Amino acid sequence: MEIVSSSISSCSKEDQKIYQNWFNFVDSDGDGRITGNDATKLFSLSNLSRPELKQVWAIADTKRQGFLGFNEFVTAMQLISLAQEGRELSSDLLRSKANMEFLSPPSMEGLDALLSKINGSSMKKIETNGTIQLQSPPPINLFSRKSRKKIQPSLTAVTSVTDGLKRLYNEKLKPLELTYRFNDFASPALTESDYDAKPMVMLLGQYSTGKTTFIKHLLKSNYPGAHIGPEPTTDRFIVVTSGPDERSIPGNTIAVHNDLPFTDLTKFGGAFLSKFECSQMPHSLLDHISFVDTPGVLSGEKQRTQRSYEFTGVISWFAAKCDMILLLFDPHKLDISDEFKRVISSLKGHEDKIRVVLNKADQVDTQQLMRVYGALTWSLGKVLNTPEVVRVYIGSFNDKPVNEEAVGPTGKDLFEKEQDDLLDDLIDIPKKACDRRINEFVKRARAAKIHSYIVSHLKKEMPALMGKSKTQQKLIQNLDNVFEKVQKEFRLPAGDFPSVDHFREVLSHYSINDFEKLKPKMIQAVDDMLGHDIPELLKNFRNPYE
Repeated sequence: MEIVSSSISSCSKEDQKIYQNWFNFVDSDGDGRITGNDATKLFSLSNLSRPELKQVWAIADTKRQGFLGFNEFVTAMQLISLAQEGRELSSDLLRSKANMEFLSPPSMEGLDALLSKINGSSMKKIETNGTIQLQSPPPINLFSRKSRKKIQPSLTAVTSVTDGLKRLYNEKLKPLELTYRFNDFASPALTESDYDAKPMVMLLGQYSTGKTTFIKHLLKSNYPGAHIGPEPTTDRFIVVTSGPDERSIPGNTIAVHNDLPFTDLTKFGGAFLSKFECSQMPHSLLDHISFVDTPGVLSGEKQRTQRSYEFTGVISWFAAKCDMILLLFDPHKLDISDEFKRVISSLKGHEDKIRVVLNKADQVDTQQLMRVYGALTWSLGKVLNTPEVVRVYIGSFNDKPVNEEAVGPTGKDLFEKEQDDLLDDLIDIPKKACDRRINEFVKRARAAKIHSYIVSHLKKEMPALMGKSKTQQKLIQNLDNVFEKVQKEFRLPAGDFPSVDHFREVLSHYSINDFEKLKPKMIQAVDDMLGHDIPELLKNFRNPYE
């Protein structure tokens, strides 16, 4: 499975030196990023039309980050070369070895003269121990500061959408979360690693539904810690990600690693961390996506007695971090146990991330498959509590050829198309990662705002002197009515409110009297962020040719 073709690997060393020289020239502040304003100046030297350059940027900045790193810059340069040859631009062009084999750097009118002039005029002679040496100058600004307008005075150092979200969170949203203890009730405070982490895909299902085999199939190889068998073999949470060599890192070590977004997992205790590990290996796919392999969900009382940690709580934590959640089913294991229902219920609020996979579908014939598919969609409709029919991908995601004796040629074609659809969905994950991050950020801001309304309302209902304990008990018991009052008073959507039962459980450990009263200025700051700052941020880092 190929996510992104490597533009640098298709370049000769001579071309890489040329591109690196151009990149350093344009990257005036040396942060390894070329923004839209910088790029438009350089790209104009190619003499391509504006629609062509718009397409160049759209393909190069596939992740919609609002800037080009060196890899993306090389991609842009190669696309400009292809456009100058009269090719119709598309991302497929870069995947063809025939197109890339004899591709030269693009013709950039006047760029060589600019480079020669600046490099020649700014070299300094330094005499060291009687030897004269030439010293290279510091990076020179290609464009004047007047032409490099920034987003807002408060976001002067921002060079990407992600950087903008970091600053908005620290300046406007985080103070609200801390004031009303949002992090204790809902989600922990965001860290640098949360913004910089690669997209994650979590696989859920009962034992022996092919979760580990699915990951192995995508990677076309085993990964450290992978165990496959008909019995419950995966007894731990395994994060499969890229690394310099093949190794498994224990959970306690990962939890204290600040560069990884797993530090908050310490709240689930040592029992969980002993059942958690990170599997690293060098792989091109893992450079863009990480996978979370989970223990198979068992049935009945055995599930609850064997877990020494809060299984559904861990699933809910990963669901909030992941970009996609794959629910895997086996044609012979369609029953959804009580514990599996609780697991699926813990995914509430993340329904848009869920994809259902009917795996090992070639183990039944066409007639049985039709019945299995109907039974599965009916069962899921009851568990997911949605009137819409959920999308189910049908296939056999392993390295073995499809069993044509069971499914016939028509079934084989169906499986191949379904597999292609699912893989296309996975390929789009890195491209949509920035959009997903913005979506989760806005969702979080709205949740924090509603939380502050609820907490401040509870505080307002508390008496000044006598009867505080009884009033708190009454408020906790009638939390449904409190939610309804807050919803009507501030005209908030009911679907954005948290779970009453979960909120009641957490609230019982706090004294309502210790909470803060409503602070309109904090609420207004978040409203301004949602209504002005984020739209302005996206506007400034969109395709510069739009």
